[in-house]
Amino acid sequence: MSKQSIAEIKAELKTITSMADPYVIGLRSDPRKGVQSAIKQREKQLVRLAEAKQAFGKRFRFERALWQAGHQYVAGIDEVGRGPLAGPVVTCAVILKPDFDLIGVTDSKQLTRKEREELYLHIVDEALEVSVAVNSAHRIDEVNIYRATQEAMIRAVATMVHQPTHLIVDAVPLSIPIPQTTLIKGDQKSISVAAASIVAKEYRDHLMAEYAQLYPGYGFEENMGYGTAKHLAGLKEQGPCAIHRLTFNPVPKYQK
Repeated sequence: MSKQSIAEIKAELKTITSMADPYVIGLRSDPRKGVQSAIKQREKQLVRLAEAKQAFGKRFRFERALWQAGHQYVAGIDEVGRGPLAGPVVTCAVILKPDFDLIGVTDSKQLTRKEREELYLHIVDEALEVSVAVNSAHRIDEVNIYRATQEAMIRAVATMVHQPTHLIVDAVPLSIPIPQTTLIKGDQKSISVAAASIVAKEYRDHLMAEYAQLYPGYGFEENMGYGTAKHLAGLKEQGPCAIHRLTFNPVPKYQK
């Protein structure tokens, strides 16, 4: 039996990357239930890690194919904020390096706020380039949400220092002379698009938190402009504010 305490063994197991490690094999004869439980826990963690790495590899297949075809700069593009009643639509274009290895990067909607915040910082630090473009509620009302989203996406690409030779776009084809791969639910199929969705989501959430200070009473810091009960109650009481989309129902009926 190991002379280590269970706490010491748990700490050591965190450093183990294979259940075939001699240290683990030696622990299997330890009669303490806490030790055997720790072994099983680490085994489950390693299985989940292996599955995450495999899924990550699958979501990198579009980028790898394009790099192999000679495209040095491949940009993944996504948007956040097409559905809310208030606030801008935010788009992001991200160019990743081939050695990018943040396996936690996935569809921003599947992540907690804390996970998004941490990944956002790593993406901005590790990506070759990140470009964000915004279209306001006023512009959305002028041209409609679909066109406003396209405009912002195109602007995000146009302002990049490393001009991409291929785009991976989530569901919105862009009328610019750059070859494109358009994916439905692209943030679940492409790491570049997923990274763009995380950056766009964090950027927009922070904007809406700032707007909540300027326009209190709608709960923007919580609902990010979506039509929650608190938001609708604020609309009914105060009417629309400067960042409401006046072409989105039911906003017009609350105009005073």
